Amino acid sequence: MSKIIQQVKSKLDQALLDALAQYTQIPEGFDFITEIPDDLNHGIFATNIAMISARLLSMPPRKIAQLLIDKLDFTDMLLERSEIAGPGFINFFPKSELFPMILKEVMDHKDTYGKSDYGNGEKVQVEFVSANPTGPMHLGNARGGALGDCLSAVLSAAGYNVSKEFYINDAGNQIDKFAKSLEARYLQIIDGEDSVEFPEDGYHGEDITELAKEYFDKYGNDLYEIDPETRKQKLVDFALPKNIAKMKSDLEKYRITYDNWFYESSLHKSGQVKETIDILKEKGMTYEKDGALWFKTTDLGLDKDEVLLRANGFPTYFAVDIAYHRNKFIVRGFDKCIDVWGADHHGHVARMKSSMSALGVDPSKLDVVLMQLVKLVRNGEIVKMSKRTGKAIQLADLLDEVPVNAARFYFNLRESNSQMDFDLDLAVKEDSQNPVYYVQYAHARICSIVKNLAAMGVKIKNCSVEDLMILQSPEELDIIRQLAKLTEEIQIAAKTYNPSRITRYVIDLATLFHKFYNSCRVKCDDEKLMLARLTLCDAVRVVLKNILVMFKIDAPEVM
Repeated sequence: MSKIIQQVKSKLDQALLDALAQYTQIPEGFDFITEIPDDLNHGIFATNIAMISARLLSMPPRKIAQLLIDKLDFTDMLLERSEIAGPGFINFFPKSELFPMILKEVMDHKDTYGKSDYGNGEKVQVEFVSANPTGPMHLGNARGGALGDCLSAVLSAAGYNVSKEFYINDAGNQIDKFAKSLEARYLQIIDGEDSVEFPEDGYHGEDITELAKEYFDKYGNDLYEIDPETRKQKLVDFALPKNIAKMKSDLEKYRITYDNWFYESSLHKSGQVKETIDILKEKGMTYEKDGALWFKTTDLGLDKDEVLLRANGFPTYFAVDIAYHRNKFIVRGFDKCIDVWGADHHGHVARMKSSMSALGVDPSKLDVVLMQLVKLVRNGEIVKMSKRTGKAIQLADLLDEVPVNAARFYFNLRESNSQMDFDLDLAVKEDSQNPVYYVQYAHARICSIVKNLAAMGVKIKNCSVEDLMILQSPEELDIIRQLAKLTEEIQIAAKTYNPSRITRYVIDLATLFHKFYNSCRVKCDDEKLMLARLTLCDAVRVVLKNILVMFKIDAPEVM
């Protein structure tokens, strides 16, 4: 909601509570909804307070609604009247100056319209993608990247102090497998493929072969006669930075940058993994069995205990993850941490929350956004292979086929917990069927209107509230109502970790504008009406651009 609308809503909600308090004692936690309805005929606000109060007062909601209305005073609320609808909803209708005031607010704030201090500067970390650095990023990383980056943008707009982080798994089993795979391919180059056995659980991708060949082409067989451990380490030291650099490059192409790239190895080098395990020991949360160290997660309500240290003395992935999240909360002091994970990590959520509880960290401070799978579709059929490479589609392949604007927009069309089909054909279409094109076209169309009228000497002026009161058609008022919702939509999206809410909002705004454009002539003989409509158009342009820029999507002036 706009600040004006939020102020009116706040006054109205308090007045409703005060009215209700005259008839009953309001219990703790009493909650009701006051929202901007979708239908203009239902006013500027609709509330369910009478229906929620039915049990409290033991009477029908419509009767309660009338009692509340009788106690309301609309003075200084910019509301004119109310009515009871349906089973007991109360609809409130605005004074004539409210909508013009909203429009003027948009024009006064422009680039900052929609932003708020809702989050009160709370220090929030969003960790997303965090792909294994031993190979290329896959399609799931493409969805996770767009989701995490746009969620971070929404949180920032809602007034949170956001830090974006990529966690690099540069230690542990996957690096051992990476090293063995590189070594085998390197030795195969020298001795022949048949003479060197490739590890059964190794990484079979062509990228491993290419990295080994790249090392050989540069340094020859200098690793051939040295001890295997040193050889593997040198190959990893050569290959891993290249993979990480490729990740950074691909993500930057995707318009994703991070505030911090956190290396798992730093947790081992600093002693934080050992320190974390020692803390759990001191708290009596561990025991030894079969040579391993176990975490008493059953004491925390889970189904089974988990291993922290294997019999060989090496920490498990779980132990390192506990240390990492302890670093987030206790060492670096984040107020809230949000992890974006694939849906296959569902079982890990409870483990991580319980481990935070064991460390004395409020588990509610850790939130996990689980993301469902993506299917690529072309010509109505599922696509698994890249046209360019003939191999499984990776993030880089997707960005070769689909514009970045479309990828970022499409991956936020649906909530993270919904599976989605990504239509490759639709994503490259330049017509109204393509949602990102549809929104961008609305922005470009408005820029064209403004430019053409300016060429005729009609320029946007600082219209007064009185000037804007001429806007009375349903198409005009529907747009203003939609503009009024933006701030609250961003706040709800931030609260629910759902940036797709904003994507749907901006599509709806574009739809309302196109409807207005087809019904109401901006260039007309009535100069006052023309200037007011021009202001309305530019307000829509401002909001369209604010959202597109927030999601790092181009806002073209010409299409």
